[in-house]
Amino acid sequence: QVQLVESGGGLVQPGGSLRLSCAASGIPFSIYNMAWYRQAPGKQRDLVAIIFSGGNTNYAYSVRGRSTISRDNAKNTVFLQMNSLNPEDTAVYYCKAYTNYENYWGQGTQVTVSS
Repeated sequence: QVQLVESGGGLVQPGGSLRLSCAASGIPFSIYNMAWYRQAPGKQRDLVAIIFSGGNTNYAYSVRGRSTISRDNAKNTVFLQMNSLNPEDTAVYYCKAYTNYENYWGQGTQVTVSS
């Protein structure tokens, strides 16, 4: 059974930082590309960042320069470090594991940026 479990969300003040984690089980983690998406109320789910199985990364323009995606293959975990948070970052953040043939989603973790 495949499971992706996100954690690390919460309430943070504008300008603050958060580190999200996504722990995977039931898949050969190291061969999967891993991504973070987010969905704000009333909006579509958008890509935030990707880290490919080989380690290359890519970021949405909205978070580039203030976010870092990383992975620990020994712990089957992907991370998203987000800095300089602003209210527009408020959303449910989802983890996705995917290959060319299949994909899996986590249940999401809420991030709220507010004073």
